[in-house]
Amino acid sequence: MLGPRAALDGTGEAAAPGVGGIALLRTVLFAALCVQVGEVFAGFLARRVEASARPAAWPAGEQPRRWSPYAPWAGFAAALGLASVVASGNLVPDSLAALDIGGLYGTRDGTLALVEVNAFLVAALCARSRRPGTALLPLAAVAVAEALRAHPPTEDAPIVGSGLTLVHLACAALWVGGLLYVLRTTHAWRTRAPEAGAALLGLYARVAAVLLAAITATGVCSTLRRMPTSTVLDQLTTTAYGRTLLAKVLLVVVVAVLALVARFRLRGARDRTRAYVPARAEVVVLGIVVAVSAALTALPLPIRWT
Repeated sequence: MLGPRAALDGTGEAAAPGVGGIALLRTVLFAALCVQVGEVFAGFLARRVEASARPAAWPAGEQPRRWSPYAPWAGFAAALGLASVVASGNLVPDSLAALDIGGLYGTRDGTLALVEVNAFLVAALCARSRRPGTALLPLAAVAVAEALRAHPPTEDAPIVGSGLTLVHLACAALWVGGLLYVLRTTHAWRTRAPEAGAALLGLYARVAAVLLAAITATGVCSTLRRMPTSTVLDQLTTTAYGRTLLAKVLLVVVVAVLALVARFRLRGARDRTRAYVPARAEVVVLGIVVAVSAALTALPLPIRWT
């Protein structure tokens, strides 16, 4: 949780140069993906609640300020930074002369890096169009590229690993980004439509339960593919990857508890807006989970002990 260097301390493992910077860039990339995907997803839920509330005595159409026109530019900058690392032979470039831009087209990692750069650029243009929901297509390309990058062809059954990572990343983006936009919407509705805000949070919570189940299942399967059952307990404390994974699991447990508290308050309390407090804490912890997940991608993979 304190960064790649802290996770590596005492493990005897060697990390790639610039591991901290790479983790930071991936944090920005994942956050940009979550914000834009979540805005499209939660915006759809908000429109459903608005439609069911009519003809209520509050004006429909009140939505928070959109962040999607700006988020993909942050993702574009992060993807460009990661592409520059690939272009310099997976080393942190110290000058423009160290970059081999043309070489990106000749390698698998370079091609995937270019896909992410171009996909965020297209997503930024879609966000400014009349149909911002079309940004889901280029953002899906980012998720696919990340899933393929995480599982090189030298891995056993890489297509299975990529599939698990794709589902895991897609569900996480919907969960984190969706909750962020839902809470921003409930804040916008707090004075004129507080009950509609609670209804929106309840609708999101039902979908989030399915997303959490999918994230848990794919996360467990991915862990067992990289750490055989007999070695999991040892590697969770003796490897940087295991330590970071353990921190992520503990944070997700905290998130799940906060989500349950919010769900109980939505069901039982007279004032359902009391559910906003644990939900806000949940989105903060989820932001930390995104950063920990990004650090996980920058650390050396665990050893498959037999």
